Amino acid sequence: MSKVQFNYAGVQFKFSTKTKLKLHVEHIFKMEQISLDHLEYVFCSDEFLLNINQSFLNHDTLTDIITFPLQEKNQPVVGEIYISIDRVKENARLFETNFQTELIRVVSHGALHLCGYKDKTKAQQTLMRSKEDFYINNFLGNN
Repeated sequence: MSKVQFNYAGVQFKFSTKTKLKLHVEHIFKMEQISLDHLEYVFCSDEFLLNINQSFLNHDTLTDIITFPLQEKNQPVVGEIYISIDRVKENARLFETNFQTELIRVVSHGALHLCGYKDKTKAQQTLMRSKEDFYINNFLGNN
């Protein structure tokens, strides 16, 4: 059984390489040398994710992803990652890319957060984007 699970909260979309994407997430943890126990992705709507953002983080803004680490200190990663499919579609349009590539970016972004990468400062954002690009290219076979 995969350590990575995909669930859906009120949204449906077609993504033909779900198994490959789950293996990709596990690969990120192996490459980053971070032990993974279990990771659950929940694909949802803007409204669903806004409710989580307001309830748990006191933010009243739309976002594409919220990541919750759930493991005890010094234990393998256990987490939940919520991704707004509405935001992924909009960001793909804004960044002039396709839905699949943007979805891979956001899925990788959440995994990288759980590997310890942050994105609050400009330097952290640059490193995060570099890691995202590396793993997108790895997934797509462009390396």
